[in-house]
Amino acid sequence: MKVLKRKLKKVHIAKRIFYHLTNILYIATLAFLAYMLLKYIKVERALEIIGVAIFGIWFLIYLLGGLITMLSKKTKTFIFLTIISLLLSGIFGFGGYFIFRTYSALGNMNREVITYSTTLITLKDSNFNDSMTIGMIDEKEDDVEGALAKKLIERDKLTNKIETYEDYNSMIADLLDGKIGACFVPGGYKTMHLTDGGEEESSKEEEYLSKIKEIGSYSEDRANQDLITLKSSKTKTLTEPFTVLVMGVDSAQDGLKANQAFNGDTLILVTFNPNTLTATMLSLPRDLYVPIACNHDRYAKINSSAAYGSSCVIKTVQKLTGIDIDYYVKINFTGVVDLVNALDGVDVEVEEPDFWYDSAHTNQVCESNQYRQTDSANIVCMGLGWQHLDGAQALAYARCRHLYAVSDIARNQHQQQIIEALAKKAKTIKSVNDFNAILDVVSRNIETNITPEQIMSFYDVGKDMLLNSSTDALSIKRTYLEYYSLPVWQRRYGRYTSALGYYQGSLDAITKQMRINLELESETPVKTFSFSYNEDYSTPVIGRGIYTGTRLERMETFIGYDRETANNYCLNHGLTCTFEFIESAEPYGIIVDQEAHEGELLKSISGCTFYMSNGQGAQPVTPTEPEPTDPGQGGETPGGETPGGETPGGETPGGDNPGGETPGGDNPGEVIPEPQIPGGPEGE
Repeated sequence: MKVLKRKLKKVHIAKRIFYHLTNILYIATLAFLAYMLLKYIKVERALEIIGVAIFGIWFLIYLLGGLITMLSKKTKTFIFLTIISLLLSGIFGFGGYFIFRTYSALGNMNREVITYSTTLITLKDSNFNDSMTIGMIDEKEDDVEGALAKKLIERDKLTNKIETYEDYNSMIADLLDGKIGACFVPGGYKTMHLTDGGEEESSKEEEYLSKIKEIGSYSEDRANQDLITLKSSKTKTLTEPFTVLVMGVDSAQDGLKANQAFNGDTLILVTFNPNTLTATMLSLPRDLYVPIACNHDRYAKINSSAAYGSSCVIKTVQKLTGIDIDYYVKINFTGVVDLVNALDGVDVEVEEPDFWYDSAHTNQVCESNQYRQTDSANIVCMGLGWQHLDGAQALAYARCRHLYAVSDIARNQHQQQIIEALAKKAKTIKSVNDFNAILDVVSRNIETNITPEQIMSFYDVGKDMLLNSSTDALSIKRTYLEYYSLPVWQRRYGRYTSALGYYQGSLDAITKQMRINLELESETPVKTFSFSYNEDYSTPVIGRGIYTGTRLERMETFIGYDRETANNYCLNHGLTCTFEFIESAEPYGIIVDQEAHEGELLKSISGCTFYMSNGQGAQPVTPTEPEPTDPGQGGETPGGETPGGETPGGETPGGDNPGGETPGGDNPGEVIPEPQIPGGPEGE
């Protein structure tokens, strides 16, 4: 040992320091990488251990070899060994940092604690005071905003009368009508009212936002309610079939703030089978009229469920489809611009519009840019057919619906196309820089309950997809939910809402395929085969062309009919109906008004009061002399048979069956005319 020390003293001090620092750096970076691998990367564990062991052996080689070459003054060999050790140290450090950075970014998407907030609003032209009534949503079991509202009341020592509501729309309507002075809304209420609907819908939202002002708010960090709703999903891995609900937050800014409420205009249910690399996607139109799970199963547009947070959307979709949802992914679609650009664009077949509003942009699809600017300098356009789209074009196409006759349904299909294109383009990631750019975009614009550990469990599946040279390794089955127009009268607002009903047969076909993909149901094998030149053998879109199943019914009008007709209708539809007489000029017993408005959803009402004429409001009629009968016609005197033959129109008016069959009769739905719904086409 003394001899070794003497020899070391003869080595130049700079070389000795360099040798010791190289050893320290090498062992430190190797230990860092080993720790990151063992803690986070729980795949290929045998290879990880072998790799760490091999590089540990190299440490011993350098420790001894470097010392020997340094003492023997074999400078070139010493430098060579040192360079290799330093290069490996750099790789270890970069690898450990890369793993740490990736997991941190993935962890940012999986927020166990997020900030919830509530805001107290009033009309801009009002002066808030203690005499005003404050509206508040009736607190439910998992209603965080309601609990925060109570804390705001306590903090600001508010003594106002509180009136509870079952839904936000009713509460906002009463605020605008002056029936209440203020109300509590979620902190993300402005995001909830961002819309890309028609001009009328957009103007109403802008009018609402322009009339209110904030007078107080309260925020608090709490456990993510969405993770609590889907807590069982933590026991699953992505190596078994799973479901994901994709929820779009269409804001005008890059980044996704952790906020419970959002607009809910984009909802896509996805199933994925890692064994077959098959996915199915079901887009749910924003105007689909369904029971809202967290609002006592009252029917409303499905996008309204987002006002109560992601957990309400999840429960509503589960109730609608009968499929348990394992994971959710909340995406800020404005971030799609950066994501597509990071992938150097995507290839999409742009659908030809049904019409164009702007003659300067015919044979193109044009939409507002990511900031919703529609002037000629900022509008985003693209050609038709297969196109290579950049980020701005991809977002514009995913948003576009005004150029298509089926409107929101077309937009849903466009979004499926973009998602499919992104999934396929992800296979082309080659460099670390590209990966980091994509990771940055994803971590800013996605929130999910999928943990980093679960994402890493997808490693083997992802590896198979990336190593597979075929671009068709991933099979995505697209679906189409057949719908029909369902204008529903909203009693509180005194107007119709442009809702959509769906055909149960179409939904059943889609959910059946999803259950097959999840291996919850076996597929019926095809045992026969026939071929015809006249048939189209392109890949079918599941659910398209199926129009079976009961449709949602709306209240009909019975004004002008009699009591028996209305009563039969009530009996046939399980309604409790009452009848009252009011003064009217109409004939006695004729219905002149009804409590339930024509077009109200029958599932939303339990009965109806009909108001019949008492016949006492008629003006007295001055009697006139009867005209003499023309002998040339050979008819009877008035009151007998009609001149020239039988009574016109069939039976004598006032007989047993006036006017033929009684309107409605035993089956009133067959003869009572469909109500004419203002503001849109009836039926499909």
